[in-house]
Amino acid sequence: MEFWLGAAFVDTREYLGLARAADRLGFHALAISDHIFHADYQSSYPYSDTGEPPYTPETHWPDPWVTIGAMAAVTERLRFATNVYIAPARDLFTVAKAVSTAAVLSGDRAILGLGVGWCKDEFVQTGQDFHTRGKRLDEMIPTLRKLWQGGPVEHQGDHYAFPALTITPTPDEPVPIYIGGDSDAALRRTARVADGWIGNRIYSEDDLETLLTRLDGFLAKEGRTRADLRIVAPIGAMPNPDLYKKWQDKGVTGTMAAPWWLSPGEDKITTMERFAHEIIARTPEIA
Repeated sequence: MEFWLGAAFVDTREYLGLARAADRLGFHALAISDHIFHADYQSSYPYSDTGEPPYTPETHWPDPWVTIGAMAAVTERLRFATNVYIAPARDLFTVAKAVSTAAVLSGDRAILGLGVGWCKDEFVQTGQDFHTRGKRLDEMIPTLRKLWQGGPVEHQGDHYAFPALTITPTPDEPVPIYIGGDSDAALRRTARVADGWIGNRIYSEDDLETLLTRLDGFLAKEGRTRADLRIVAPIGAMPNPDLYKKWQDKGVTGTMAAPWWLSPGEDKITTMERFAHEIIARTPEIA
């Protein structure tokens, strides 16, 4: 089982210390979230009854790829993921260049977790069409993969078109692409094009069982199974090795943890050290 450190809502000045600690303690990846700005949104947040997002104007949202580059410079083995990066709120080449550069500087330790986004306000301010975001992401993913292979690439599609061009630097290894979200569209996209699926909220065990059964159906239509994916699922149960072994046996390859959530007010790194000793060290690795 892989243990990813879920580092949303963290003060930007804490990231380097958390990354160093995660690298030392055996966490497998650190996941950072993405928003461009805070405002009095016209959009309704889809994961709360009130429609209000669970953060305030003071919540930090550092640029994910700048932050990943900085964290990579102070670590050796820790990988870094976005959970999730709203790529359709940016133009194709901004995404391609930022992710590729972070992958190179980190020594191929970057994972691109993608979502279509819920906040129309951000798309309006970046000049991207909110209503075509899913279709544009579907076209963006294979185009990004081509650009990251190096050499001239040309593309003529429904949403992106450009003559032969080359971007540099490009990574030595393919950047893994995970899809976030649990809508039918997200699970269908996962089954069709992704290297993995990443949960962007905490799931009860019953809800996770139902979600994975739904995912199985979409995978079957593409001739794939859970074994063809990396599946990272935040689980809403008290952490213990038996819990993670059970879900590992069901094809879940990783989970998300922010140990300080269980000990409000306690130093974050202290909670990470305890989690590493009591959980990570006692849970079998997965190949």
